[in-house]
Amino acid sequence: MRVIQWATGGVGRAAIESILLHPDLELAGCWVHSDAKHGVDVGEIIGTEPLGVRATSSRDEILAMEADAVVYAPLIPDRDEVAALLRSGKNVVTPVGWFYPTERDGAPLAAACAEGGTTLHGTGINPGGITELHPLMFSALSSAVTFVRGEEFSDIRTYDAPDVVRHIMMFGGEPGEALGGPMLGLLSGGFIQSARMCVAALGFAADPHVRTSQEVAVATRPIDTPIGVIEPGHVAGQRFVWEAFVGDACVVRIAVNWLMGEEHLDPPWTFGPQGERFEVEVKGDPDCFVTIKGWQPDTVEEGLVRNPGVVATAAHCVNSIPYVVAADPGIKTYLDLPLVAGRAHPDLR
Repeated sequence: MRVIQWATGGVGRAAIESILLHPDLELAGCWVHSDAKHGVDVGEIIGTEPLGVRATSSRDEILAMEADAVVYAPLIPDRDEVAALLRSGKNVVTPVGWFYPTERDGAPLAAACAEGGTTLHGTGINPGGITELHPLMFSALSSAVTFVRGEEFSDIRTYDAPDVVRHIMMFGGEPGEALGGPMLGLLSGGFIQSARMCVAALGFAADPHVRTSQEVAVATRPIDTPIGVIEPGHVAGQRFVWEAFVGDACVVRIAVNWLMGEEHLDPPWTFGPQGERFEVEVKGDPDCFVTIKGWQPDTVEEGLVRNPGVVATAAHCVNSIPYVVAADPGIKTYLDLPLVAGRAHPDLR
């Protein structure tokens, strides 16, 4: 299957690496935002030997290209771009949206799928895994489920996107700027879909309004970080929460905890003795509590070189491609696809 990579940020570069290792996939093309990368061999972009595939900044060139699928991984999604890719006959897998869209939000893309005979699938790890796939998977081991939770605890210093961390996430800014900034809205687009998927799949009679909240912690003394020094009184930690309720009972909780380390914070948030991790919890008969390690780097320096959470996001997208290509046209979620699996290392095939 011929695959195009759309955008070469952290997820995009990791996706290209994963495509090259997948026995059923071939890298057919690559779209880049920067004119400086136009015409450059993709191997040079990802730091390997030449691959014989040159990147292009031309959308029309990508649309005209023969390919089975596109891994669509820009910083901010563009629905019109995705629709054009789908109408051109290319299936789309993406970590930036459409995990469980409403009928109204999904209608234009469903129409594009019908026109192109293609499929759209949103996936990743957070959202796109921890917050819906894994709670639902572990809920299968319980009956009479009353509550599910997916939660991230990460040191945001390991995220190698300084402009995003500083100017979109608003770390290092005034608390009021962060609380009034775009991040809660940007995150809610995906995480509310995760909550709705859990509600629907488990059959909760939940209020359709998902409650959202955001808290910040500030530095109590200067904190040296990859985005520069965070001064006292400025944002050094953020917590985002999305909750679905049946009456007064919270039945689905999704949360993200991002800290600039664990020192000199007010409130004095920490990761606790378990450190950075992802957690999945199910309350039912019996209960289930799962801690997932390995998707966060051991050190800040390691994360800035290659963040395993970013790599896992890309791998989940790439491993989904054969299943998405085989699916009937339309928007497909985890609830519509069979079990997605990885592939063996080349030395073991």
